[in-house]
Amino acid sequence: MRELLLTPEVRARAAALAASSPMLAEMCDRLAQGIAVEGMESLAPVLVDAMTTPLELIPTTAHVVLLEPERIRRRAHDVVRTAQEFLMASWHNAAVGNTTPIDLAAASYRELDDVRAIAAARGDAWWRLTPLVTDAETSDDPDDRMVAQRIRIPGHELESYRGDSTRAISEMKEWAAAGSRVALLAEGHGSVTRMVEELADAGVPVIEMADLSTVPEPGLVTVTRGRLVHGFVVDSCGLTVITENDIVGQRSSTKDMRRLPSRRRRAIDPLTLKPGDYVVHEQHGVGKYIDMVQRAVAGAEREYLVLEYAASKRGQPADRLFVPTDQLDLITRYVGGEAPTVHRLGGADWQKAKGRARKAVKQIAGELIRLYATRQASKGYAFGTDTPWQRELEDAFPYVETPDQQACIDEVKADMERQIPMDRLICGDVGYGKTEIAVRAAFKAVQDGKQVVVLVPTTLLVQQHLSTFAERFAAFPIKVAALSRFSSDADAKAAVAGIADGSVDVVIGTHRLLTSGVRFKDLGLVVIDEEQRFGVEHKEHLKALRTNVDVLAMSATPIPRTLEMAVTGIREMSVIQTPPEERHPVLTFVGPYDDKQITAAINRELMREGQIFFVHNRVESIDRVARRIGELVPGARIAVAHGQMNEGALEQVIVDFWDKQIDVLVCTTIVESGIDIANANTLIVDRADTFGLSQLHQLRGRVGRGRERAYAYFLYAPDKPLTETAHERLATIAQHTDPGSGMHIALKDLEIRGAGNLLGGEQSGHIADVGFDLYVRLVGEALAEYKDEVVTTPGEVKVELPIDAHIPAEYVPHERLRLEAYRRLAAASTDEAVDEVAAELLDRYGALPTTVESLLSVARFRVLARRAGLSEVVLQGSGIRFHPVELPESGQMRLARLYPRTLVKPAVRTIVVPRPVTALMGGQPVRDTELLSWAADLVTALLLPATPMESKS
Repeated sequence: MRELLLTPEVRARAAALAASSPMLAEMCDRLAQGIAVEGMESLAPVLVDAMTTPLELIPTTAHVVLLEPERIRRRAHDVVRTAQEFLMASWHNAAVGNTTPIDLAAASYRELDDVRAIAAARGDAWWRLTPLVTDAETSDDPDDRMVAQRIRIPGHELESYRGDSTRAISEMKEWAAAGSRVALLAEGHGSVTRMVEELADAGVPVIEMADLSTVPEPGLVTVTRGRLVHGFVVDSCGLTVITENDIVGQRSSTKDMRRLPSRRRRAIDPLTLKPGDYVVHEQHGVGKYIDMVQRAVAGAEREYLVLEYAASKRGQPADRLFVPTDQLDLITRYVGGEAPTVHRLGGADWQKAKGRARKAVKQIAGELIRLYATRQASKGYAFGTDTPWQRELEDAFPYVETPDQQACIDEVKADMERQIPMDRLICGDVGYGKTEIAVRAAFKAVQDGKQVVVLVPTTLLVQQHLSTFAERFAAFPIKVAALSRFSSDADAKAAVAGIADGSVDVVIGTHRLLTSGVRFKDLGLVVIDEEQRFGVEHKEHLKALRTNVDVLAMSATPIPRTLEMAVTGIREMSVIQTPPEERHPVLTFVGPYDDKQITAAINRELMREGQIFFVHNRVESIDRVARRIGELVPGARIAVAHGQMNEGALEQVIVDFWDKQIDVLVCTTIVESGIDIANANTLIVDRADTFGLSQLHQLRGRVGRGRERAYAYFLYAPDKPLTETAHERLATIAQHTDPGSGMHIALKDLEIRGAGNLLGGEQSGHIADVGFDLYVRLVGEALAEYKDEVVTTPGEVKVELPIDAHIPAEYVPHERLRLEAYRRLAAASTDEAVDEVAAELLDRYGALPTTVESLLSVARFRVLARRAGLSEVVLQGSGIRFHPVELPESGQMRLARLYPRTLVKPAVRTIVVPRPVTALMGGQPVRDTELLSWAADLVTALLLPATPMESKS
């Protein structure tokens, strides 16, 4: 369902708006082509004749139900006021030279009285549901005077049991004995099963039902799946509804996310290039990307990338290389330094650089193999298979596991069940479900009587994980403890004693866990969250634990897939790249600090009862900033949090923010890692130009973790010029907002800072020479060579035939999107992969032009040629050259019979087949897809091994 239909009139208005508003040109151009764009509804007031309320679209009379009408009335007023504040902020920016804002006032919400008038004119019923009671005799509101139509429901909210399950079961038994109707709701199937068993064991009459489509039976506790935050009691009909949350007493930070399906993220990252970017061609080395052009070769239009290389002779212009778009798999974007040396075409520099890098990585590979062999030889503990309790815990997970998440869970369990100690790293973007993997691994370890350590870098993350683990383990006899500077002396002493005597099963803490006074009775698993945040001395301490203890490390810092492929087997690695469906990109704004903008952003979040992070990373001035925000937004509840605060005060602030008693948390980067509050969906970062790129990405990950649209504002001082590096970082964070975009950000960070510390400082020179991507591929090849594994890389296939095969700019107007499609086709190694690209092009851009159909045919032919072992199918004079070809004598005879006048050159393993013509006498040479079909028939008939059925015939 869409709020805005792309009718011919709307498309025409979008085209006109694109011409008059350059800032909206990209979005409006796509709308003009009939392509739906996220956020297009915001332009509805200027693209349609008039705005209507949803009520006016209902064809017949309706029942309008207002939940808490006074709150709705205030919200409607606040929305109108905030829209005016944003408009004023935009005009303020326009006054200092920015673009004049577009008037979208028609999109503003209506006042409640206006909607009431529309409903009355239509004859709609108007119902109000409110906990407030008014005196009808003195009220001026006609609704209040309709005493005869008022219904009072004698009910009240149920008291929370806060983890006292014994009292909850006892009271449910009493209610059932008194003949009341009791409904118990839980979100997960496993929780429902467990509750039925516990109630039955306690002698409570209980029944499990798939849903509550019928009235619960009196004298029974009906247990079913359902989502409700708190229970309630309706005295008049003897109904009590109680929820799992009421009994457990734990509040999940992400429970306001509904059950989300998942989608598989495309594995191939697009090759995004702009003129001047450095690239690495596998055969020719480092060059500079210039442009993308169309050229006619052999009478056929093709699109090429133009790369510039160093001049072959001093004083001469730079050499240029035209790379066909079907060979984009040979090109990677250069990452590894600021200004690399551009190589000469045909020179020896590139081969020497590759040789030096290959020699260096062989030394690294040898060391890694020795470490690998040591780990493989050590004996660890082999955990047992999953228990029924394990399956019950997993069934209680209220969300759908993404495919990547499930694969990681399976890999971790398989590692734990082996005798060799596990050493696995889970890489995934913020909010992709790494914690749930740790929860299941910890539970599996505890099932075998082992203890688990969860090591985290910050005290706030200790509190976060403690709440998560305690909530997930609440129904099981597992003791979870915390150890950090938040812990009181008594609690810390009890936790250390419990760790020593084995009464504590899972302990969550900071580096305080690594002190010599902490001794474990039977440690089985170490979970390290944000491993890159721990120093060398901490890791040395951990190495002592790694001899026979399973280690699971987690990192939200994304690592490129190529690195995962390169070092796999030395340290096992799993990557989660699948975001939950319906998780929106965080709308990211970068600009100068402006009081009006901040006021409007905070008010917008407060109107939807959300919360705000305001990051100011200077402790000496943070209180002054908090007071200023209080002046801008007088009604907001504001608190300050930073690392120099007293432990008790800091803990109380975070708990209050968690409990929604604070609206704006003015804080330092103490909230950077792991804080998961789904109700906080606006982030404002002051002096964002002073932060690192990965820091900005981590901070943005604190919002947008639920269904609500999230906003991130990265602000810089308007009176101070930005450094070149700061500008690069802010531009990168603004451009990459999609879920999972951490891959792009990590690569950009490597480019800005250099890759010197990636695999040891001594390797930085080689990474700079050949680029990060090729370097880690060389590491992978060296490792495979040491392990006597065969490295199979898809061979290059050059297809140069007279075929008009390209993506017209009119079909896909943006060069970046064309590059993405070309890159995916070049990397396609199966017909299914080509079909997937074709389906996506059809879905995104409409019917395929002839030249795109031809391009897809070329991609399918390359798949066929690769299977036949060919590297070249090229037009040569009046013939078509196929190389390499080795035919037995019988094959040569068949070739001569089927394709007369074919020239066979056994010495160079080449055949040149006469090009087919449309007619024997006076015919024209065949071209385009007909020629491609002819070449495919030749390859199938002569060069592919016959299937068993074919050989029998």
